[in-house]
Amino acid sequence: MIQVVLPYHLQRLAGSGRIVELEVASPVTQRSILDALEARYPMLRGTVRNQKTGDRNAYVRFFACNEDYSLNSPDDPLPEAVVQGKEEFMIVGAMAGG
Repeated sequence: MIQVVLPYHLQRLAGSGRIVELEVASPVTQRSILDALEARYPMLRGTVRNQKTGDRNAYVRFFACNEDYSLNSPDDPLPEAVVQGKEEFMIVGAMAGG
């Protein structure tokens, strides 16, 4: 099971806790995790990535094993520790302003 950490606003929208566990088929990628997340929580569609293009929304970041994966290809395999459920895949809402 893949462990996904959601920011507070997505937890509230999904009616979930901070961590959700998802069954994700191999290869485990950002795309496959987000597909599984949106299948289980359809109310999250369009909040993490653009529904038409599949691109990550500008104010959302992805982290795994203490590394930023936000700019990696959504089809790149994620670290084995995430695949094995030893490490979490984190979705973080970025902040902007001045």
